[in-house]
Amino acid sequence: MAGSLPEVTEGAHNGHPDFRILGRIFATLWVEEERLVLRLSHAQQVEWIEAEPNLFEAVDGAWGRRGWTSLTLWEADEDRLAAALLAAWREVAPAAYDQL
Repeated sequence: MAGSLPEVTEGAHNGHPDFRILGRIFATLWVEEERLVLRLSHAQQVEWIEAEPNLFEAVDGAWGRRGWTSLTLWEADEDRLAAALLAAWREVAPAAYDQL
């Protein structure tokens, strides 16, 4: 799903596969933990955690305060995963992609 978004490339961060737009990470896959760490706005992070605490949780420490959020993949359906990936992509994508 992440790879279908414009300008996305795959890389690795601390041994975990990640997805980037123009060199900036918007999602990191933690395979063994079955979670995806996403870069969301703080407002979106709070909203999604409150709405679905079984799916979303802020990453510990300063990373979490900056919007980095864990999504439990085992519990997420395809629509929620797609929405979360798009939100994270939009958070780091240049303004030129605002129409998506």
